[in-house]
Amino acid sequence: MMNLEELKQNRDIVNEIDWEMTPEEAVRLYLEWGNNWARGNYVIRSKSDVSHYFVVYAWDEAPCVMLIRRNSDEALELAKFNLPDSISNRFMKDIGFNKGVYAVDGEVRNWLKNELKWN
Repeated sequence: MMNLEELKQNRDIVNEIDWEMTPEEAVRLYLEWGNNWARGNYVIRSKSDVSHYFVVYAWDEAPCVMLIRRNSDEALELAKFNLPDSISNRFMKDIGFNKGVYAVDGEVRNWLKNELKWN
């Protein structure tokens, strides 16, 4: 599994990141195939349809960011790294210190895009 520095060097994967994908949307698209027709035009047709997206994993004491590669067959964790303490603390306060898996948005997304030099 890659850390942040290794991910920065892997531009092919960085360029594949779907910044709009959320954990909920990934489940809907890749695991609930019968529900796909109801929303949007993007439909998963085979195992070759793949998304790369970030989540904030907040089940441990400190939340971390994971890059997930998902198809209809599996979800692979490609990268995992910690958030800066200041962002981590604000994130946990914003979610009421609840455990879970969360979409990246706001400050976390901005920090990631800056770290990855994403335009």
